[in-house]
Amino acid sequence: MTGRGHAAREWTSYWRSAEMPLEAMYARFLSHRYHRHSHETYSFGVTEQGAQTFTCRGAGHTSAAGMVMVFNPDEVHDGHAAHELGFTYRIVHIGQELITDVLTDVTQRPAGLPLFASPVLNSPTLATRLRDLHTALLGGADPLERDELLSGTIAALVHLAARRPPEPPATLRAATAAYLALKARELIDDCYTEPINADDLAAWTGSSRYAVYRAFRTTYGLAPSDYQRQLRLRAARRLLARGRPAARVASEVGFTDQAHLTRWFTRSYGVTPAQYRLARACGSVDAELVAPPA
Repeated sequence: MTGRGHAAREWTSYWRSAEMPLEAMYARFLSHRYHRHSHETYSFGVTEQGAQTFTCRGAGHTSAAGMVMVFNPDEVHDGHAAHELGFTYRIVHIGQELITDVLTDVTQRPAGLPLFASPVLNSPTLATRLRDLHTALLGGADPLERDELLSGTIAALVHLAARRPPEPPATLRAATAAYLALKARELIDDCYTEPINADDLAAWTGSSRYAVYRAFRTTYGLAPSDYQRQLRLRAARRLLARGRPAARVASEVGFTDQAHLTRWFTRSYGVTPAQYRLARACGSVDAELVAPPA
């Protein structure tokens, strides 16, 4: 595989299913730093070598070799190597509907989505299951074997999770902040490909610019600009998966140009738009990151 013979180099290998919300990446990073982002899917990573440190839920965490990282949908996180030796890890992104399907089969009744209480788990059994699934995906396993490994892995994962707890009663201040954040999010959701500034959000919510920013950051863990960029990146993923060229995608989802899209796509997902677009179920696409973006 390209780049794996050079211990001092960064590399990635990416696989994406054409039939279901299922993706996988195998990567070695030294200086690459993930920008704060989240995924629409559940994301489960296994650290193979070294250690990765990241912030999530307002605290710092470290995943060393053999540990499992668990991110719920829309859970904001970043990540980088814990030391100069870097880290190697495998990660699988599993759509919420796949989790629900397996849960329903296991419980024999409609099931709500699980919530993982900790972003780092020390479970050798779960790590082995994830490695087996990941290896099968990138190795081009037959669909039947893939589906069996996927179901078994999800079943093992959800045993470690709880159902989403009821929301605690909100204080008046918290309720006001949540309302401001929701109103601002509505505008960004509707107009994320267009230029929006702080005055637009303030006028839309009927509040001050700083109040909207603070409420949004507190409620969603991202600044409004980060959230808008995240929506653009998610839209870009969908269009790239359909085979659209990166230059066209960049203009359609609101980035200044292809270079702007590539810079943020790589910072958030660890692969370039071109590599993601070319990933297919018949195999993975490899790339060597000789000079990762800052």
